Amino acid sequence: MTRPMRRRRFLTLAASFACAPHLAQAETWRGRALGAEVSVRVDGPRAEVAGLLSDIPALLARVERAFSLYDPGSELSRLNASGRLDAPTTLFRDLMAEADRAHRLTGGLFDPTIQPLWQALAQGGDPVTARALIGWERVSARDVIALAPGQALSFNGIAQGFATDLVARHLAARGATRALIDIGEQRALSGPFRLGIVDPEHGPVGQITLANGAVATSSPGALRLGDGTHILAPDGRAPRWSTASVASDTATLADALSTAAVFLDRDALTALKARAGLSHVTVIDAAGNLRRL
Repeated sequence: MTRPMRRRRFLTLAASFACAPHLAQAETWRGRALGAEVSVRVDGPRAEVAGLLSDIPALLARVERAFSLYDPGSELSRLNASGRLDAPTTLFRDLMAEADRAHRLTGGLFDPTIQPLWQALAQGGDPVTARALIGWERVSARDVIALAPGQALSFNGIAQGFATDLVARHLAARGATRALIDIGEQRALSGPFRLGIVDPEHGPVGQITLANGAVATSSPGALRLGDGTHILAPDGRAPRWSTASVASDTATLADALSTAAVFLDRDALTALKARAGLSHVTVIDAAGNLRRL
């Protein structure tokens, strides 16, 4: 399944940094990456915070060069155009490995090869033919990454989380101890931070607390695609939840699993939570009822 990079996000910040003004400050860098609004906020000594944030644009530019669907020169665009990517970067290989992990954890519900179906539904093409192209198991990822004929990939359900983790690791390596990164998915260094969960249909419905972890939220009703929702299952099943929020150690995993979680019943979600070692799973049903696992 996939979802467009520009989709609305339904986690709103309800937290700020507590720091001694004469010793430190909370500075925020804002921009865009992978079609999403980006906010990176760091708390630290005044002389160091600006330097930490100045590295963020170049780091996000690397992510765009690897995973953008809209840049014809990106690695992903070149792979989709030719069906083959020679000498992929380490960044690209790392995300391929994370996508494979999410695919296995979700029993195939998370599948980046959904892209031809998404395009068919968006452009009025033949969804039956496009659905027949789905199959992550037919992608070869050795020295050369190769797709089966007609296949194309989208990392829209995982790349933003992956970028969030890259920024978090970069900040931690540079000595940051308290930060909140928001690239559609949120990751915290230290904390706690209080985040509000907002459903596109029912508005604010609850809160979660995030500390030294990540959270991602998916809402199928945020955008319509043809006669259905913009989050697609490879087997054609319909979403079960209006919103699903997943908390994990990494934003990469939270991003991918929240995308799949909208299709799973409570028993399957409980099993996924245990299998993936998730901190929590929160879902909102069609009536606006919030349930925590």
